[in-house]
Amino acid sequence: MSAVERLSRRAVLAGGAALAAAPRLSARASASDRPVRRFLGIRYAEATRFAPPRAVFDRAPLGHYGPACPQSDRRYQPQDEDCQFLNVWAPREARRASLPVMAYIHGGAYSNGSVSDPLNDGARLAERGDVVVVTINHRLNALGYLYLPDRFPDSGNAGQLDLVCALHWIRRNIADYGGDPDNVTLFGQSGGGAKIATLMAMPAAQGLFHKAITMSGQQVTASGPLHARQRARAFLDRLGTDPATAPSAALVAALAATDPILGGGVYMGPVLDMRSLTRHPFWPDPAPQGNAMPMLLGNTVAETRAFFPPDHPKLQGLDWTNLAERAGPELKVDIDPAWTLARFRDRYPAESPEQVFHRMVTAARSWRGQVEEADARARAGVRRTWVYQLDFDQAKHTDDIGLAFGTTAGESPARAAMSDRLMRAFVRFARTGDPGWAPYTLPRRETMVFDTVSRVENDPRRWERELFARVPYIQPGS
Repeated sequence: MSAVERLSRRAVLAGGAALAAAPRLSARASASDRPVRRFLGIRYAEATRFAPPRAVFDRAPLGHYGPACPQSDRRYQPQDEDCQFLNVWAPREARRASLPVMAYIHGGAYSNGSVSDPLNDGARLAERGDVVVVTINHRLNALGYLYLPDRFPDSGNAGQLDLVCALHWIRRNIADYGGDPDNVTLFGQSGGGAKIATLMAMPAAQGLFHKAITMSGQQVTASGPLHARQRARAFLDRLGTDPATAPSAALVAALAATDPILGGGVYMGPVLDMRSLTRHPFWPDPAPQGNAMPMLLGNTVAETRAFFPPDHPKLQGLDWTNLAERAGPELKVDIDPAWTLARFRDRYPAESPEQVFHRMVTAARSWRGQVEEADARARAGVRRTWVYQLDFDQAKHTDDIGLAFGTTAGESPARAAMSDRLMRAFVRFARTGDPGWAPYTLPRRETMVFDTVSRVENDPRRWERELFARVPYIQPGS
């Protein structure tokens, strides 16, 4: 019996004016009198290593965050393989089963991250949006995605199956916190968005959530099983011992093995294993089960500023003579970087080498997957698709997290206003399935541009989109 069968068995102008009409957010409250109940560290599943999870419908919170999955990012402590815990924030006056549920899946690709990050605190979003907020930890990296089908048939998607168990927990229990189990919106940033796109193609998740918000996170195709086997071999060669009994620290260290497909550290992500995942999420078309739900897709205008800060070696001594060589490997598509640079210099003659580097790499590497997904839904005739682009303060990867949760520290008045605007759109989408502007269609490609003055634009960055449309898009890790 497959893991899928086991689990299913258990279990302002243009958009501005519309946003202004969205449900009002309540006034801010101090931390001491915030009218929100908080339940931290509720177990929703348990599992042995590389095995599919067993659903647990616990209700007793630890009173603090559960551990993060073992990983290389030491900011998140404690870390433990026993990491299947979720957290709930609920308005105090919520009536049973009355409020939209917004369940967040963290980023960090598929290898790092935790919802214990202060940016993911759900109190302000729950209070001001009058919603129930859930945040979910789950298995990551080799513990969640190492493909060992001969010994552990479901190992390549164990992390995804954890998330399915969390959705079952929400379905069964969230009404007791005031949440409506028939109105669950998943939202997630970066890897979290990619995990949501993957869940939209997983039969085990069908019917467990009803709307999707992906923030700078796409999964057009999953890792192919042959590539996943190659990665597993590289990983095991580096590990040098039985993965079933090796210390978790050794598993994390072995992620430094060279990826035989991509180069760099070995990639871990969902696998087309024909068990939990039987088709790619958005290729050759969007998974039909996902087409039934409204979807909001977003990216930031300068994603790669987060990956390449000013002190990054790629930017040190960067000039027109070395830009093509340095940017080429980061484009992640098979296109001549010198030719590409020449086109960008002609298009943006006043910009510096650093500015052009970010434009090129963001358009090719970080934004392209969103375009592929939104276009795929439009071509399939799906009408309930919306797109946003965060331009505010030349937004980089992760900048929309704090804005969506209302947790950005030291808010200026402009940043607080932007947070209110983005939060309103997300809450309205969770409540009604419509964020408040025109849906995405072809060839118009309507996009809400969030900025000091927010507005809907048709096909923003059209020139960059058309330039990279000359070459096929291949999801990194496929």
